[in-house]
Amino acid sequence: MTEQVLLRAIDVHKSFGGVEVLKGIDLEMRQGQVVSLIGASGSGKTTFLRCVNMLEEHDAGDILLDGEPIGYRVENGQRKRLSEAKVSAQRARIGMVFQQFNLFPHLTAEENVMLGLTKVLGKSKAEAREIAGHWLGKVGLSQRRGHYPYQLSGGQQQRVAMARAVAMEPRLLLFDEVTSALDPELVAEVLGVMKALAESGMTMLVVSHEMLFVREVSHHVVFMDGGRVAQAGSPAEVFDNPQSDRLRNFLGRFHGLFGRG
Repeated sequence: MTEQVLLRAIDVHKSFGGVEVLKGIDLEMRQGQVVSLIGASGSGKTTFLRCVNMLEEHDAGDILLDGEPIGYRVENGQRKRLSEAKVSAQRARIGMVFQQFNLFPHLTAEENVMLGLTKVLGKSKAEAREIAGHWLGKVGLSQRRGHYPYQLSGGQQQRVAMARAVAMEPRLLLFDEVTSALDPELVAEVLGVMKALAESGMTMLVVSHEMLFVREVSHHVVFMDGGRVAQAGSPAEVFDNPQSDRLRNFLGRFHGLFGRG
């Protein structure tokens, strides 16, 4: 695995109104890594993910992609927001798959994947269609490319959303609780696609409550608590050697998953 640092967060803060949701997040991930964020609801995981993708503006600190500050430039010691065009160009390098599938209901699976390729990357319809077909095949949906979202199961819709994100060839792919809106029997098919992407070398920052998946696939696990990184390390370090009652209690919700009584 290359040692190039792809994403670095330095003392990232974010507040909503008077409530500080992120209280100084530090995180570093290298190209080809899968890093998973775990923790209770409200611990700041999704907010951090949205700051990485500039869906939220962080208030202080730096988030760097390939060494380049995301969303801002520093001018005379002051942070200045980049133009929307530059923000959009940065965002195009970061794919995101959401809890809800966010597919356009009036477009087929193929057209949903093609849209960003033509509108953002400027590819011809013929090239975009070829790329869309390739990635829909990779997620097992070649036979559904002409189907509209309402004709697809939740798991199939989520796999279209994943194909759409990966087709843009992002440097980093973000997953925000992508199985939480699915019926239990559909979870495995989506996790299977995520595992295949991880094995292919895709750099992935994942928020998930699927602890078996997190343990099996992640290179690095970050436990967030109250807007801070409370513990981080390899899956074995985090799951087998929790350093706080908070982490022990959190993992206790998944009692029996990890071979402990």
